[in-house]
Amino acid sequence: MPKEAVFTMKLEPDLRAEFMAEAEAAHRPASQVMRELMREFIQRQRQAREYDAFLRDKVEAGRASMAADRGRSNEEVEGDFAARRAAVTGRR
Repeated sequence: MPKEAVFTMKLEPDLRAEFMAEAEAAHRPASQVMRELMREFIQRQRQAREYDAFLRDKVEAGRASMAADRGRSNEEVEGDFAARRAAVTGRR
């Protein structure tokens, strides 16, 4: 991929010196390390947004289910799972 953009940033001299030393110790150009860090950041941000959207959809579906009186009470769910646990425990 051609590199056509320049990215300039300000940072503390100590941070720059440590970063450059670590990049050199890894035998990698600092620009390559920065590109990888940027790609990882982009991926994490996208995953976080996708998960937030997924979670929001699940919560909305649950609310809609409860509003339509299709939901179950906590006591019903606990009772069902207690019965399942008892059935599994009884088989062992």
